[in-house]
Amino acid sequence: MRISNGWLDTAQSVLSPNCDDRPTPEISLVVVHGISLPAGHFGTPYVVDLFCNQLEISAHQDFCDLQGVHVSAHLMIRRDGQVLQFVPFHRRAWHAGESSYQGRRQCNDFSIGIELEGTDDTPYRPVQYQRLVAVCRQLLHDYAIDASCIVGHCHIAPGRKTDPGEAFNWQVFWHLMDTESINEARD
Repeated sequence: MRISNGWLDTAQSVLSPNCDDRPTPEISLVVVHGISLPAGHFGTPYVVDLFCNQLEISAHQDFCDLQGVHVSAHLMIRRDGQVLQFVPFHRRAWHAGESSYQGRRQCNDFSIGIELEGTDDTPYRPVQYQRLVAVCRQLLHDYAIDASCIVGHCHIAPGRKTDPGEAFNWQVFWHLMDTESINEARD
């Protein structure tokens, strides 16, 4: 896995118009999200449609609140482990909304957003953790991000957002991150 010109070589590229230039080139935070459209439905085209401003609002009654919403993420990891990239890492994706991390507001300015296909209360799949760990390790390496700066949306927008939710097992994630580190040290 490599990053070239802001693009992950193992990801399928799907360009989102919902991005712009970062105010500074700094990237120092990774934000993990959870998403499904409609809620609890997996493998649908609707998240991609939402991120590309092509969501047909009349396709499902739950979509009425999404009229005129313009959002994106850098990456989405589907339940089967497929990785989609919507925005190159050097550009600002619109994933965090009103947010703050360690006293800094507007986390979109300095973060990378990764959506996991899921819900707050549906366990994420092992392959999603594996892909997330692989991606995070590459991001930490390429952008010199400290591992302690991998957080959930719930951590930067408490009271407003709950994802990736209680179903996301941070202990499993950190164990895999540590295991990968040990394995790399052995190689």
